[in-house]
Order: sequence, then structure tokens, then C-alpha cells
Amino acid sequence: MVMVEQSQVWTGSQDSIIYIINTHSMSCNKQLNDHRSDITDIVVEKKNGTPSEAYSSSLDGTVIAWNISTLKVNRTFQLPYKNLTSMKLHNDQLWCCTRSCILVVSTHEFLLQMKIEHHLKDVCSSFLGFQLFPERDEVWASYSGSSDLYIWNTKDLSSTPQKIHLQDCSEITCMIRVKNQLWVGSSGRQQGNSKGKIYVVSTERKSVEKELFGHTDAVKALCSAEDRYVLSGSGKEEGKIAIWKAG
Repeated sequence: MVMVEQSQVWTGSQDSIIYIINTHSMSCNKQLNDHRSDITDIVVEKKNGTPSEAYSSSLDGTVIAWNISTLKVNRTFQLPYKNLTSMKLHNDQLWCCTRSCILVVSTHEFLLQMKIEHHLKDVCSSFLGFQLFPERDEVWASYSGSSDLYIWNTKDLSSTPQKIHLQDCSEITCMIRVKNQLWVGSSGRQQGNSKGKIYVVSTERKSVEKELFGHTDAVKALCSAEDRYVLSGSGKEEGKIAIWKAG
């Protein structure tokens, strides 16, 4: 779900449809039906502060560039990998996370420019998610079932990534960038009971600054409010939202 314009919220669905909600009337009267698989992400490109194009991805590896004004398809691209789970946009490049690799393609020609693959002997699972720190030439990623963060230098992707181990963490479940920090949600066990913990990691020092305890179930989602507050949501056993002050 993303606000594309002040009057439009686009919501992707598992039925392969993007629903466009009018924020004034609070009704959904438009749909985009060009995908053929679950919608996994939507990002918006802005030129001079004004939304110009929207990019949507689906699980089958399809990326579509949309004209926001006309709702027509500008370009379509099929990645060579399926299981496309998320995207990020930076400097006319789309970073696309699949379970087996992270692909970087140009937004205009959709030409493949970079690829980060599994080449770590101690990792045999799939990519869970990633965050970009372009000012540091870094991409941070996590794997499903892992309690480690991996950091690649985008200027030398062939080099071995740095690794940060999160103590007392069973599995990383989500993460979000907040200024120069990475907030990492996790799941774990304590004295036989489920617990959810948030690690606040300094991207400059590459170390954990804080450990936040607010959930008795796994942290499933993190959301930033203007980089001032972070909202965390837990699993269905607890089903609560916590609000944290960032900084």
C-alpha cells in the first residue's frame, strides 16, 4: 500500500489486482489488472517533488511502470527470477529482492546492472529483505531463519559481506531504515515463551545501540512516522501495536 498522490492510495492484493482508493470519497472505483500474480510491492518515482511514475511488482517476477495520470502501462519487464518480494527505488535504479538474489535494473530500459547472489557457505535460506544506504555505498540484507545481518559494499559486490550477529535472536522478521539507524524486528524464545524484540542498529558503527522489549510475540511489521516515531506490530498471538520514539 502506498500513497501515490494526495488523493490516491494504491493497494496491491494477492488476487493480482491493484486497487486505487480515493482518499476524499474513501471509495475504490479504479483497478489495475495487468499483473498475473500476487502484488508484492509498489514504489513511486518523484520528479521535482511531484509523482511521475509508479512501479509495481508481482511474485512471478513482473515489474510494471505506470503513468500515474493516465493509469496506462508505460513499460513492462520480466525479471529472470521469480519470487520477487520487494523493491526499492534510487537514482533511476530499481533494486528488486527475490528469494535467491537482489537484482538492480535501470528504470528506463530495465537493463540488468548489478546482482547480489547467495555465495555464503553459512547461508542456505532465502533473502528476507533488504535496505539501501546509498550515501554509504551499502546494502544491508537479512535471510529467512537467520539472526545475522549482512552488509555489502555496492562498489565491490564480489567481496565477502560484513556480518552483524544479533544476540538472543531466533530469527529476523522485518527491518526498516530510520535516519542512520536500522530497526530490526525479531522473534525468539525466553524461558519457553515467545518474545518479540527490536534491535536498533547504528549503520555508522555497525553495532546494536539499543534492544527494545515491547512484545510477547514476534515483531511482524515496522513503520516509520516521519523518522520521529516507529510503530511496531506483533503476531496474532498478541496482536498489539507499540509506538517508539526514534532518535
